[in-house]
Amino acid sequence: MSEQREVARQSGTSLVFACSGAADVGAISDRAARRLSAEKSASMCCIAAIGADIQEIVAKARSAGAIVAIDGCSLECAKKVLEQGGFQGFAHVQLEDMGMGKGKSPVTDERVETVAQEARKFCCR
Repeated sequence: MSEQREVARQSGTSLVFACSGAADVGAISDRAARRLSAEKSASMCCIAAIGADIQEIVAKARSAGAIVAIDGCSLECAKKVLEQGGFQGFAHVQLEDMGMGKGKSPVTDERVETVAQEARKFCCR
């Protein structure tokens, strides 16, 4: 692990990137990431900025102690964008693995909390 990444890990810096797709599971992913950010478990960052190679966000992600990608469905867009950006070794939470299906999982506070709870396991604290 790079020295910079170790300092970030020790400082508790975690970033969360979420699929914010059009389906119900995308909305759940987005809201879970926002919840983590609001409670300061992680800082939510824009996955599109990684895809667009926005250097400020890419650099922030490279220096993070932990990265969590939250995907709503099996297309795994957030995971793929991070991988295409050269990121490896990040945590990945996929809602279909948690029994939530596209078009079959209305957004509820309970579902959002279930996803947030799973993602919290991977955040530095």
